[in-house]
Amino acid sequence: MSTTLAPWSGMVPVEDTALYVTDTGGEGIPVIYCNGQFATIGYWKNVLDELGSDFRHINFDERARGKKSLKSADYSFEACMRDIDAVLEARGVTGKVLIVGWSYGAFLAATWASRNPERCIGAVPVEGAEPHDWLDDAMEIRIRKLFKRLAPVTAILRPTGLTPKLSASQQAECNIELGKISRKANLGPVLDAITVPTRYVLASGVSLGSKGDEQEKIRAAMGEVVERNPNIKVFAKVASNHDWILKKDFKAVADAVREVAELGDTGR
Repeated sequence: MSTTLAPWSGMVPVEDTALYVTDTGGEGIPVIYCNGQFATIGYWKNVLDELGSDFRHINFDERARGKKSLKSADYSFEACMRDIDAVLEARGVTGKVLIVGWSYGAFLAATWASRNPERCIGAVPVEGAEPHDWLDDAMEIRIRKLFKRLAPVTAILRPTGLTPKLSASQQAECNIELGKISRKANLGPVLDAITVPTRYVLASGVSLGSKGDEQEKIRAAMGEVVERNPNIKVFAKVASNHDWILKKDFKAVADAVREVAELGDTGR
């Protein structure tokens, strides 16, 4: 259980940076949310509203994301994993939590659930954490070109917090690292080791930077995953695409959270 139940928002120091964190407090099951690679806590608004006060919602902007989280010398996946633990510790959460993540955050949620079964009620990965070998030399080149092309737009939007305080090169490297993490040889064993209830919510259609049926080929990888691990199921595949799922199909995400909460050991 938490030692602090009142609503709170503020900065949490972590290593060489500080993260903006919001915590609704209350007596509900703690849920921590992991954002998309360059997204912010605002993406979760509809999900939080749908779930309401039955849950304690802990949300944070990753390093150099949003208006307030500060820059860092380390934007790696493992740094993001450490941030989850740092935020939970800072908010006094010592019992079990339910972890939810979208896109890049889905990889964080699934990995954290795999590594921390004693602390995890369960996980809801949304449109991410599907093991697939999508990264090759040609894709690396495409990724670098994409972020270089987007650089003028991201620079204009940066003061609003809608785009990260990372250079085009840093954004590309984060995406390329994720491609390596996604490979079957790397992500497959992580998912196979999950022992807590895990419910995926998948979208349809393309995402920013994808072409043709690339996204559907990635999602198809979940068939083998659920066959190997009975703790993992695809809860829903919804009509909206990757980029709009939290806005248009937030009810499916919220329902998946409720199911995991019912199935999991809350340890409370």
